[in-house]
Amino acid sequence: MESIAVWQTGTLCGLVSWIAIASYLNVTQKLRSLIQPWVTHHVLAGTPLIIQIQNYQHGLLDALFSGLSCVVSVPFYTAFLPLLFWTGHGKLARQMTLLMAFCDYLGNCIKDVVSAPRPSCPPVRRVTATKDEEENAMEYGLPSSHTLNTVCLSGYLLHYVLSYSQLEDGPLKLVGVFLVCLIVGLIGFGRIYLGMHSLIDIIGGLALALVILAFWFAVHEYIDNFIVSGQNVTTFWGALSVVLLFAYPTPEFPTPSFEFHTAFNGVALGIVTGVQQTFHQFHHEAVPRIFTPQLSIPAFLGRMLVGIPTILVVKFCSKALAKWILPIVSNTLGIPIRSTTYIPALTKASNGTKLKNPDEFKQSGSLQKLFFFSNQGTFDVDTGIRFLQYAGLAWSVVDLVPSLFSHLSL
Repeated sequence: MESIAVWQTGTLCGLVSWIAIASYLNVTQKLRSLIQPWVTHHVLAGTPLIIQIQNYQHGLLDALFSGLSCVVSVPFYTAFLPLLFWTGHGKLARQMTLLMAFCDYLGNCIKDVVSAPRPSCPPVRRVTATKDEEENAMEYGLPSSHTLNTVCLSGYLLHYVLSYSQLEDGPLKLVGVFLVCLIVGLIGFGRIYLGMHSLIDIIGGLALALVILAFWFAVHEYIDNFIVSGQNVTTFWGALSVVLLFAYPTPEFPTPSFEFHTAFNGVALGIVTGVQQTFHQFHHEAVPRIFTPQLSIPAFLGRMLVGIPTILVVKFCSKALAKWILPIVSNTLGIPIRSTTYIPALTKASNGTKLKNPDEFKQSGSLQKLFFFSNQGTFDVDTGIRFLQYAGLAWSVVDLVPSLFSHLSL
């Protein structure tokens, strides 16, 4: 027990120390001054290649690559992962969720540290078919998140399928590897065709993904064992989640990247908390799995009809509860607050000073993200609301909804 407390405390203290040191030494600015010019040069040098590829513009290609981008986007995974939990493949679902959160954190950190531009539009034609793509276009370019997520998640899925099925057939393994490579190739090429990324962004995303995937294969069993049978899991992960809100770099200009990180950080906390509490009830290896007599297709459809509306209601209630509680707690503790999105009434800081343009507050420095000890003098309560909203949603996926399934015999 003592050794467990030591490594958990050591991990958190190490991260807090890194935040303080990096902030004091201005590490982000120094790294950016070294890397950004080199990346920007390659982005500009890659523009003729993008224009050459876009000379083959066609409506079908626009639809194909836009569709593929949606299929491997964060909103898609947010919708897909709950269904994966409910199929009975709990280990795969929680590992892919945590891997997605890890990729999102590292990828967005690098984006905002480097702050390298996307291909200039014009002369490049940029296709943003959805609102999600419009938000993606507001982020920096290197590395390509779509490439990063596709390599990591499809690679881990292939690893799981081969391990779960204990497949020994060499040709079928090669087919699986070929399909993964084909998907990654289409996604990478599509991001260039759509004008969303330069070649250097795709290469950067691919290289980072291979490093992350190799690391995850080495540690995923230890992480899973800790979540399902460790001690102080909820306390440690909650503290880690808060620290990771601090341990995020300040971009050159505001982007939505920190918002994406906050949401998936909350998702990871909700999943870990729910699984740790209900593992022996709903998430052990002997639970019914889809395509078996214990979980038929009609039963799974019933789970979807019950589960999806439930998690949407929980998401709405979590957001409403956070919007009500956080301002009360902040006022009780004397913390001046503001809200750029969720609470229109908070258009002024607690001291009565009129806030600046909301875009100026979209993203702040490491210690300015969550609390009030900054030059701005106010706490952006939207960060806490977003974090709790997605934590509540994820908790419902693995705790509340499976409880409903149990009561309804689904």
